[in-house]
Amino acid sequence: MADALALYKKKRNFARTPEPAEGGEPGMDALQFVIQKHWASRLHYDLRLELDGTMKSWAVPKGPSFDPADKRMAVQVEDHPISYNSFEGQIPPGQYGSGKVIIWDRGYWVPIGDASDGYRKGKLKFTLHGHKLQGHWTLVRMHGRGEEKQPPWLLIKEHDEFERPATEFNVVEEMPDSVTALPPLAAPKAAPSIARASLVSASHDQAKAVRVALPESLAPQLATLVDGPPADTSDWLWELKFDGYRLVARIERGGVKLFTRNGNDWTAKMPDLTKAVKRLPLKSGWLDGEVLMLDSQGIPDFQSLQNAFDGSGTKGLVYYLFDMPYADGRDLRKLPVVERRELLRAIVEKSPTDRVRFSEAFEARPGDLVASACKLGFEGVIGKRKSAPYASRRSADWIKLKCSHRQEFVIGGFTDPQGSRTGIGSLLLGVHTDDGSLQYAGNVGTGFNERSLKALREKLGALRTDQNPFADSVSINLRGAGRKAHWVQPKLMAEVSFAEWTKENRVRHSVFHGLRDDKPAKSITREQPQHLPKADMKQSEDKGASLPASLRVSNPERVIDVSTGITKIDLVRYYAKVAPLMMEHLKARPVSLVRAPEGVKGELFFQKHLDKGHMAGVAQLDPDLSPEHPPMLEVARPEGLLFAAQMNVIEFHTWNAKKDKIGRPDRMTLDLDPGEGVEWAQVQESAQLVAVLLKELGLPAFLKTSGGKGLHVVVPIKRLHDWDTVKGFSQAAVQHLAHTIPHLFVAKSGPRNRVGKIFVDYLRNGWGATTVSAWSARARPGVGISVPVKWAELGKLTGGAHWSIETVDERLRQGNAPWDGYDKAAVSISAAMKRLGYVNKS
Repeated sequence: MADALALYKKKRNFARTPEPAEGGEPGMDALQFVIQKHWASRLHYDLRLELDGTMKSWAVPKGPSFDPADKRMAVQVEDHPISYNSFEGQIPPGQYGSGKVIIWDRGYWVPIGDASDGYRKGKLKFTLHGHKLQGHWTLVRMHGRGEEKQPPWLLIKEHDEFERPATEFNVVEEMPDSVTALPPLAAPKAAPSIARASLVSASHDQAKAVRVALPESLAPQLATLVDGPPADTSDWLWELKFDGYRLVARIERGGVKLFTRNGNDWTAKMPDLTKAVKRLPLKSGWLDGEVLMLDSQGIPDFQSLQNAFDGSGTKGLVYYLFDMPYADGRDLRKLPVVERRELLRAIVEKSPTDRVRFSEAFEARPGDLVASACKLGFEGVIGKRKSAPYASRRSADWIKLKCSHRQEFVIGGFTDPQGSRTGIGSLLLGVHTDDGSLQYAGNVGTGFNERSLKALREKLGALRTDQNPFADSVSINLRGAGRKAHWVQPKLMAEVSFAEWTKENRVRHSVFHGLRDDKPAKSITREQPQHLPKADMKQSEDKGASLPASLRVSNPERVIDVSTGITKIDLVRYYAKVAPLMMEHLKARPVSLVRAPEGVKGELFFQKHLDKGHMAGVAQLDPDLSPEHPPMLEVARPEGLLFAAQMNVIEFHTWNAKKDKIGRPDRMTLDLDPGEGVEWAQVQESAQLVAVLLKELGLPAFLKTSGGKGLHVVVPIKRLHDWDTVKGFSQAAVQHLAHTIPHLFVAKSGPRNRVGKIFVDYLRNGWGATTVSAWSARARPGVGISVPVKWAELGKLTGGAHWSIETVDERLRQGNAPWDGYDKAAVSISAAMKRLGYVNKS
């Protein structure tokens, strides 16, 4: 107890703070929980769960949500004493956490499973019985870099009768007050222990699970690669797709054998894992799973897995089990996968070692799960139809959704290294066609280290041959692959990830992950995603918009933002929905396009002219408007947004003038750009102050989020002045702010000048300068959107990217209404220049 509270006590001076130092009565009939609303430097909610004599604690910035789609960040903080459950009051200035504290909710929590074990492993499932919070919840620890002093978790509402959409009910806003005046809650009655499915007790299982002799071999069930999730996901469960080797285990009469998916006996390669499987409480059976090597963050590391089998030792291997086709003399294959998994779970939970683990399933929207899996470093997710039997073949009852393109390739040759590199330059890759010939598929020259380069050279050297193994040798272009090719017998396989297939059937931006020898080289073909009948990616009836028949979206499921799992087709559909609203902000204005061919984290291209090709709906303006440059662009029709998105355009930026009077701006834009260390509250305050200044100058002001870090204030003006005058006046207004309120504003651009301050960017008002259009998505993680808002909404905004293309649907109902009156609001800036004392020198 004393050790557990050491950090808590170290942070506080109990001679000054009213917080309790220790003590408190543990719950007699149930474990206690409390949520305290805490106005510290920033308002947040402290969740505390009684466990092992203290209150395990997490700071939840946004507070809990009854919407399972909301994944609330919960930062773990130091343990608190149980007596803290009754603390309400004011922590004085100068003390840790200074500010007001109230008891926002309290009651009892009932863990599902072993709470201490779940806490240690980073996954707590529980039921809450509080005044405000009810139902099933989960706390999941996120995998960071291992350097976090305060580990980040996620607080998630599970699906049950208490869940409610965030658009319908926000518990922290609608129930903001303390519960201390309410009578205490009765402890929940002890929940009956959950009976795990077992062959002995489940008579309905016995009828279906017939007694059979244990077969000598088992071909594992394989998943089908698909281009999108099923339309109705209610009959599916989802698991993480592991980056390892598929492995089935045969147990009989105390003996264990481990086989690859191709039937190779690898028992001798994994003696420690064999012993671990032997210790499972199972007399006989077949187990199906994946063998992995995990890094320090618990993420599968395929390179380390390969190194283990190459000689570094297999003691660290972990076997994740996800199915059990046979058990204790019975054939379970006809049982639904959910029943087989419960039988398997009951066995794995009794394992005396953590080298054998159960692959947990998740009930979540596949898009959310894929995004989370990608962010954590996994390959993707596996979907399994809950009612499906076990089939020793590739089946559409098991599907896989990948974060990126990744598959095995046959190595047909290599090139020499250049410069200081050793071993090899690149590997020449191939896949087999239907007739069995080896088709060249490009090369891979990245993803190696010194160890793998040396090992590859040795293995490839032993397979050297004078004969080119590729059937299409004439079409092999080695200019991008390096130098002269050295051919090898096509026996080795490389695991490679890549961005996409080209029209020439070559891989682009490929990365080597390791060698594979758990499959025959002859089985390697190009993986082609199949289309589930009810997941039509060309239609978007459920998305609220349809796409033009003439639009053909290439690579629709290419992920453009790994952090959310947002795909190219998601972006195209968003612009289809928002086009009518967005055209009001685009019409007649020159536009610049931001393209992101490799997604939001790749290289971005700013396009002002139509260099080549054609985008339907995007027109070239009169060349006389920019005689020294190629013609500027305009999004002339709504479909221009969709065809531009098909060409990997994410952002649309517009001028402050229209094409019919290009030399006279019709608006002035002030971009509030926060520097390093600026809190969001400061951005909100700065926007209010800018609004006050503009009002004093007699200028109208309209507000919108930027979709990024800051806010945009837009001033409609009459087209009476040239660019230099408008830019000079806006600069004078910003300098006035910086001089008057120097602790908040700065008038000079550059990161060093605005640390802790806000630069109001007036440079947007110069000739040729642009600002991201309202309703445009942003090429940033999260894919935020620039959205028009009312000034009265400023205090409710959570950031410049308050809305994203995933969350904006409800907001579209308001459309451009927050800017009602904009078209008639324009005024001359002449009077404002006089009030400010600005003298036009142009």
